[in-house]
Amino acid sequence: MMNQNLLNENKPLSLSKNARQVLESRYLRRDEKGQLLETPEEMFKRVAKTVARAELKYGTEGDAAYWEEKFYHLMSSLLFLPNSPTLMNAGNPSGQLSACFVLPLEDSLESIFTTLKQAALIQQSGGGTGFNFSKLRPKGDLIHSTGGTSSGPVSFMKIFDASTAHIKQGGKRRGANMGIINIDHPDIEEFIQAKMDENVLQNFNLSVGIKDAFMQAVEKNEMWPLVHPVTGKTVKRVKAKKLWQQIVQNAWQKGDPGLVFLDSIQKNNPLGSLGEIKATNPCGEMPLLPYESCNLGSINLSRMLIKKNDLATIDWVGMAHAVEVAVRFLDNVIDVNHYFIPQVEETTLGSRKIGLGVMGWAEMLIQLGIPYPSVQALRLGDRLMEFIHQRSLGASVQLAKKRGTFEHWSKSKYFQQKVFVRNATRTSIAPTGSISIIAHTSSSIEPLFALVFQRENVLNEQTLLEINPFFIEHLQQNGWDNGPLLKKIRLTGNLSEITELPKATKKLFKTSLEIPFLYHLKHQQVFQKHTDNAVSKTINLPPDAPVEDVDAAYRMAWQMGLKGITIYRYGSRKKQVLTTAKVEDKRPQVVQQSCKVCID
Repeated sequence: MMNQNLLNENKPLSLSKNARQVLESRYLRRDEKGQLLETPEEMFKRVAKTVARAELKYGTEGDAAYWEEKFYHLMSSLLFLPNSPTLMNAGNPSGQLSACFVLPLEDSLESIFTTLKQAALIQQSGGGTGFNFSKLRPKGDLIHSTGGTSSGPVSFMKIFDASTAHIKQGGKRRGANMGIINIDHPDIEEFIQAKMDENVLQNFNLSVGIKDAFMQAVEKNEMWPLVHPVTGKTVKRVKAKKLWQQIVQNAWQKGDPGLVFLDSIQKNNPLGSLGEIKATNPCGEMPLLPYESCNLGSINLSRMLIKKNDLATIDWVGMAHAVEVAVRFLDNVIDVNHYFIPQVEETTLGSRKIGLGVMGWAEMLIQLGIPYPSVQALRLGDRLMEFIHQRSLGASVQLAKKRGTFEHWSKSKYFQQKVFVRNATRTSIAPTGSISIIAHTSSSIEPLFALVFQRENVLNEQTLLEINPFFIEHLQQNGWDNGPLLKKIRLTGNLSEITELPKATKKLFKTSLEIPFLYHLKHQQVFQKHTDNAVSKTINLPPDAPVEDVDAAYRMAWQMGLKGITIYRYGSRKKQVLTTAKVEDKRPQVVQQSCKVCID
């Protein structure tokens, strides 16, 4: 915990061993021989200097120097970090700084392969891509121009997947995609079952595009029409409940598909007059129009605390300042970004969407002595995200006074509300897979995955062992010998079978699989309530969870008005991101973090 507001401190950069390992592997500059050319401190200075150059468009060299120092301090203090492409590419030849892209797909070979080329360029530079394949004609459909038949959208998804597999993002990591097909597409059943074979679509997260009408048809046990995307004619009717059961069963078995609630997304679309949002980025936190991109960043909540007399309280003043600086940083990124696809540049500058989120939520709660599965935690989450939402809106309004509103402001909901704002959206909750390692905190708004765990497949074949530092601190403060305890905890990753510790400690340090799925959903709900875009969150289930739990979670997500949902049942896939650090078994059990195919 902090003894004072970190914003007022001026101390050397403190990074964990794992953070430095990740930075050296992926982020720091190297020469042609692979030798490191910069330190983490120099990386942050490179990024701060590059992003601050946007100030010259609106002010002076003095302004740029002032904000360069502000940006550097915010990042080097680990109070805020931008998405990985910004850390990797700012000041480097690529210059592509955004994480999230959505590209359109029309029903023609030219459109499909134009989009494939654009996706390859985006992924090569570190961005993730999302697509809705619903406009492609179904499998076996006659193609009049050639006399042949269509192979269907799932087959083209496999082509996109193969392309992604051979592109290492920025030369440093594999790419990631979101693939969506709407619930009324004739090939929806093939799509639902597409990832039952774990060797298929390994670089895709899959989500079914759900409409309210379908959910109502499920509740009423009605028939559901499957509609040809080109002719608009109904080609088949199936029981809505049958489709629903297929979705639920496959999600229970393999974690895919998730759901994207298209009506909920469109209802909250600030630029509805420009068209429908039909797709998201790979992890679902950014619903975007075709050719839109977005840059993300996250506030480190675990460092937004003040400790006085061994009592931790939230540093609301420090957080307000961090949000203000972060919003300016992310708006600057839009101006200094390199857009190598003209349509992306035009659309992005038209809306100037940014996505400021959080990480370290679980560790903030621990420091405050609040269990994750509690009403108190939900109330605090509601208050905290409302605070960030309001402060980010205020910061965007202030930017608009000097820099002007986003180009399509007159076509947005803000024009009707007479709110002069710089950015069409300001907030989004990303999974923060890599940047939370750099910040040495828990990811996103997820509960602790485990108290002792391994990160697999993060740095190629390397494994990162992590022990939660606040748990170690808790043991030491209470005079417990952590050596024998940690040896026991390594077998399970949690405290469920540790008899030496009191109930209060066990409750405070409950891990993801110990938490009822209802609390996972409610945390997502309270943060979504105050988030412009969406929330990337996985509802983790234990291995013995019945299929009925998936059914209930998916239904409740729709009823709660969420924009999407992903579940993952422990052990349902072989290759995962996080594993419990078992000392006696060389084949550790596995659990997924907040996304199945992560990009950040």
